[in-house]
Amino acid sequence: MTFSDLKLIAPLLAALDKKGYKNPSPIQQQAIPHILAGKDIFGCAQTGTGKTAAFALPILQLLQSKHGKPGAKKEIRALILAPTRELASQISENFQVYGSNLGFVHTTIFGGVSQFHQVVALKKGVDILIATPGRLLDLMQQGLIKLNHVEFFVLDEADRMLDMGFINDMKKVIAKLPAKRHTMFFSATAAPNIMKLANTILNNPVSVAVSPVSSTATTIREEVYFVAKNDKKLLLKHILKTDNIGHVLVFTRTKHGADKVAKDLNSVGIKAEAIHGNKSQGARERALKGFKERTLRVLVATDIASRGIDVDKLSHVINYEIPEQAETYVHRIGRTGRAGENGIAISLCMREEMPYLKAIQKLIKKDIPVVKKHPFN
Repeated sequence: MTFSDLKLIAPLLAALDKKGYKNPSPIQQQAIPHILAGKDIFGCAQTGTGKTAAFALPILQLLQSKHGKPGAKKEIRALILAPTRELASQISENFQVYGSNLGFVHTTIFGGVSQFHQVVALKKGVDILIATPGRLLDLMQQGLIKLNHVEFFVLDEADRMLDMGFINDMKKVIAKLPAKRHTMFFSATAAPNIMKLANTILNNPVSVAVSPVSSTATTIREEVYFVAKNDKKLLLKHILKTDNIGHVLVFTRTKHGADKVAKDLNSVGIKAEAIHGNKSQGARERALKGFKERTLRVLVATDIASRGIDVDKLSHVINYEIPEQAETYVHRIGRTGRAGENGIAISLCMREEMPYLKAIQKLIKKDIPVVKKHPFN
């Protein structure tokens, strides 16, 4: 199937073609026709499945068909609510790419920075608003945002919204939306609390789901190093120095672990930054920008902070700590080996982590090759 089979309009197809996107992902194939037909959607899909395009493309098409060429008087017609600044920024980049031939104006608002530039953009008028709940509510309370013209509402990563304690903020925002609207709800899980929330805001929805990824791409070479706990940081430095790795995403299980790894690497002259929930918005943004622009060699991330990291031609992913959930391994290493490029995924495993490694190998139905030749074996 190609994107043209989904009955997308020429300006969207041209934008997709320019980026080299030919074939829709499973979530896009399922969701786009229902959204174009005006149906509310409950989408169960994890990050990395292409869900942003699954709602961005049909929203742009429906805005175009309803309003034609954007006029001078701009009202917020589409609201996308995201849990973090990183994800909001990623969604914004997608709207920029897909809507490049349509002329609709979008802006992104989030906390942790001055509201000045965000307010300037809002006052000029926007068609599409991408927001995190806290800043959105703040600006609504200041009378700077009105949602009475919203036609399309997307709640993205609802499971994470609940985990981060945004339930009351979300409810306050939803209360201000027009009752008659087109709603899209996305979550990585369909847990009871998620379904309860979905049932309160969706009207006769169509459910679309992508089963959790349980296999790794053939373009990724996977390796595991067995190492004693005390030697792990030395092995990481050894790999980074001897394998000529120029650009790498390193995963830890905890925020403290991410900080410690970044500090250890910087102490031996390897430029690294940690990215996690305790970092200020500005620090996270700078680290991500440096990594994308390749001025930063190593980005150390926790799993939650890594949602929304999408870097072209990333050659290596290193699991400094093996994840407790086997599916998390698949998502972590899926950051490399994309779009036909080759990638290498390295895991550093100590004795205590063996049960996690066994669970991963059971999920992906193969043994990960062991690198035996290294100084800390």
